[in-house]
Amino acid sequence: MYIAMNRFRIAPGREEDFLDIWRNRDSYLDEVPGFKSFHMLQGESKEDCTVFISHSEWTSQAAFRAWTKSEAFRKAHANAKAPEGIYLGPPQFEGYDVVL
Repeated sequence: MYIAMNRFRIAPGREEDFLDIWRNRDSYLDEVPGFKSFHMLQGESKEDCTVFISHSEWTSQAAFRAWTKSEAFRKAHANAKAPEGIYLGPPQFEGYDVVL
């Protein structure tokens, strides 16, 4: 199994705006071979930001990589631009093979 995560730093007070973007988008993940599950995680709010992590599980790293090159990926990210002031920088990707 492979876990893909993106860490987002969100401006204070813009948490609901960020979540609305994710709630209202089509991910097309259910169309992709190897996709298992998706979760959006919210960390504790700090003075400078709130961290959110998108967490998706895949049958393999190859399945995840195939998704990033797929038409479903392009459709899911076609309108990904958010209103200014929500994101405090680009997301930080982390990928992990499950070993235990």
